[in-house]
Amino acid sequence: MYDEAKQQILAANKIVVVQAENPDGDSLGSSLALEEILGDLGKEIVLYCPVDIPKYLRYFPGWDRVSQSFDTSADLVIIVDTSADVLLTKVLETPGVRSFLESHPALVIDHHTTKSTLSFGVTELFDEAISTSEIIYKLAKDAEWQINQQAAEHMLGAQLADSLGLSIQTVGAENYRIAADLTELGAHVGTIEERRREYMKKSPEILAYKGTLINRIEYLLDGKLALVHIPWEDIQAYSDQYNPSVLVLDEMRLVEGVDVACAIKTYPDGKLTGKLRSNLPVSEQIAGYFGGGGHPYAAGFRVYEDYVKIINELVEATEKAINNNG
Repeated sequence: MYDEAKQQILAANKIVVVQAENPDGDSLGSSLALEEILGDLGKEIVLYCPVDIPKYLRYFPGWDRVSQSFDTSADLVIIVDTSADVLLTKVLETPGVRSFLESHPALVIDHHTTKSTLSFGVTELFDEAISTSEIIYKLAKDAEWQINQQAAEHMLGAQLADSLGLSIQTVGAENYRIAADLTELGAHVGTIEERRREYMKKSPEILAYKGTLINRIEYLLDGKLALVHIPWEDIQAYSDQYNPSVLVLDEMRLVEGVDVACAIKTYPDGKLTGKLRSNLPVSEQIAGYFGGGGHPYAAGFRVYEDYVKIINELVEATEKAINNNG
């Protein structure tokens, strides 16, 4: 399973590690872990993301090494935590990058189960896991590559970020075993959590804005679907301090009677992005209706449609997914 990925990595001298334009704790932690592991192999690693790393993710030490300039002198591209063209739009629109990707080896490491929609040739390293960092851990163990303390901490941080602290329904014994191995390698949940809480602190302005969002929540499908709209003006005003969706999504999901929570952002170019959290394993199915993907309990999508039309379709997709779940 890992042989082709190992061969591509060992054959390369310079490697660009790419995150999508919606970076999260797993993509960032996985990228930083690859930088450590492959750097110890003597590889030159360039970390790339087409957008700024959000402030709420900057508890990962090394986030500031992520560049917004794509290095086309690399021998290999590794794309982490996505296999969807739609989440790499800004990457592919960068002059020269698409032709580079079409003419150079590219490896995708991803734990999402949705089918790849990439429009250029790649080697796929996919596995069912709660985070991409777990696949990187398994790759390193299979190849007998050293995992230093910092790499272990990045992988554990990514694992915790994508599983809500190892608390989601899909977490099993193997995930705890990996967390235990990373702890033995020098990572510590308490250290990661202390940094995360420091960066998650909110300004009085953000706390007041959270109240505005809560008052804006709509309940559809007889209260089974909680929806909040985040317009472009809010994104401009607040997203540099704190991701507006993250402020309220989990609390929306914990309202009595709610099965699915959704935050929809709207942009001036007509783009809409949806972030889903659910109490039933239906998020991925709902996102798939719009060409998106993710996990059973957390997923996302992006479309270019009228807001009202998307809400109507969201209600329909959510009702179908809940009914299919029984």
